[in-house]
Amino acid sequence: MDKNVFEIIYSDNDIVVLIKPVGLDSEKQLPDKIKEMLSGEVYTVHRLDKNVGGVMVYGRTKKAAAMLSKAIQNGEMIKEYVAMVHGVPPIEGDWTDYLFKDASKNKVFVVKRIRKGVKEARLEYKRISEDQLSKVRIRLHTGRSHQIRVQFASRGYPLAGDRKYGGKDDFEVPRLFSCKISFPYKGEMVAFEALPVWF
Repeated sequence: MDKNVFEIIYSDNDIVVLIKPVGLDSEKQLPDKIKEMLSGEVYTVHRLDKNVGGVMVYGRTKKAAAMLSKAIQNGEMIKEYVAMVHGVPPIEGDWTDYLFKDASKNKVFVVKRIRKGVKEARLEYKRISEDQLSKVRIRLHTGRSHQIRVQFASRGYPLAGDRKYGGKDDFEVPRLFSCKISFPYKGEMVAFEALPVWF
C-alpha cells in the first residue's frame, strides 16, 4: 500500500477519522497530508508508531482536540488492535507489566519494579486463531510506547515482522493494526472500525 494514500472514514467540522498507512509519521507527516486534503488546522491527540497502520482520530479545532484529549485522560477512549504473533499464546489474557523506555536505543523493556522512568502498562487480549503465527485481538488500557510489541515479546510471542523485539520472519513491518477506536462524541459513544488485509 502506498504510504501517501490514506482513507478517511469520517469527517466533519470538528474531527477526522482515518486509516493511517504504514510508513507515515502520525504526529507530523500525516497531519500535513490531512491539511493538504481538507485544509484548515489538524491537531494530533494520540499516536501510532510509524511502522504500524490503522484507525486514528484527529481534532480539526482546538476545542475538539481538547475534548478528545480529555476522553483519553479519563479512560473514555477505547483502543483495540489486531496482531499476528509467533507461537500460540493462551486463549485470553489480562497482562500488567512495568515498562522502561531506553530513549537512546528507542527500545522498551519489561522491568520488575517501579523506579524513575518506569510506567505501568496493561492490556487484555483474546486469541482469534492459532498456528505458527496466531492472530489476537487486543484492548489497550494504557498507551505506552511499543506496549503491545513488548508485552507479547516478553512472554515469548513476538509479533510477526517485529525484528526489534524478536520476530524472525520475512515480513517487513510488525503485523499490528489499530482496528477500532471508540470515544464519546456529541452526546453518544461512537466507534470506527477497520481490519488490515492480512487479518
